[in-house]
Amino acid sequence: MTTVLLTPRPSQLARDAFIDRYGDIYEHSPWIAAQAWEQGLDAAQDTPAGLAERLREQVDAASAEAQLALIRAHPDLAGKAAIGGELTDDSRSEQAGAGLDQCTPEEFARFERLNQAYRDRFDFPFVIAVRGLDRHAILAAFETRLGHTREQERRTAIEQIHRIARLRLEQRATESRSR
Repeated sequence: MTTVLLTPRPSQLARDAFIDRYGDIYEHSPWIAAQAWEQGLDAAQDTPAGLAERLREQVDAASAEAQLALIRAHPDLAGKAAIGGELTDDSRSEQAGAGLDQCTPEEFARFERLNQAYRDRFDFPFVIAVRGLDRHAILAAFETRLGHTREQERRTAIEQIHRIARLRLEQRATESRSR
């Protein structure tokens, strides 16, 4: 089995080009890519798994405040940004893939209520890697996670964000191979 490489290869990019290409892997947080580049990249980061790990290290080493800012950079699921067409391309594609763009009015209302309850309880948006899930599974996860402590949810949100980033990198590698 051949190793899938990212194109362009991260280790071969100048700082600005790297940030242009990979700075959006973590939603509205190009600082993560900037720090990864400054730490140094080699051929190990030319694969989705390798780059995902290097980016993850930046987030995991960040302050609690920076991690909360990263969580807060994410949109509500099936929320006002989705309805208003204000999502990033990645978020729009991911939410559509989970069927969130096909919610009934009742489901949208339920998402809105859960988004608000979650924000009221934790002071940040509910984040989940939606790829491979449908809206029913997402709503069930919402209900379950509302029972967690704030610290459990902060950690869960960061883990979900790492999963989203890895999936985005894998998607980009797949797309570049099919061109």
